[in-house]
Amino acid sequence: MRSCNPTHLDDLVLQFKQILPERQSEALLRWIELATRANVPAEIRTFAEGLLRDWPSIKAAVEMPLSNARAEGHVNRIKLIKRKMYGRANFDLLRIRVLARGP
Repeated sequence: MRSCNPTHLDDLVLQFKQILPERQSEALLRWIELATRANVPAEIRTFAEGLLRDWPSIKAAVEMPLSNARAEGHVNRIKLIKRKMYGRANFDLLRIRVLARGP
């Protein structure tokens, strides 16, 4: 990992944190360009390059007001219950445990 100026890294992280709630895809694109050229840890550059590689999806996710977060939360909860029960029961018990808790 290359050394970096902590102030610049902090500024870069704060900029990213402000861009997402404001749903500014153009600002995010400028942030990506800045992050790929800045003297920051390789992980930040790799993250920014990954965002750029999948730009159409990222842009849509930033601009669209819709989200699948609630559904993903339920999927994550079901997988957690399933892991806890590993090897102990069948689908019928999993179904009962998932439905017993509710949404």
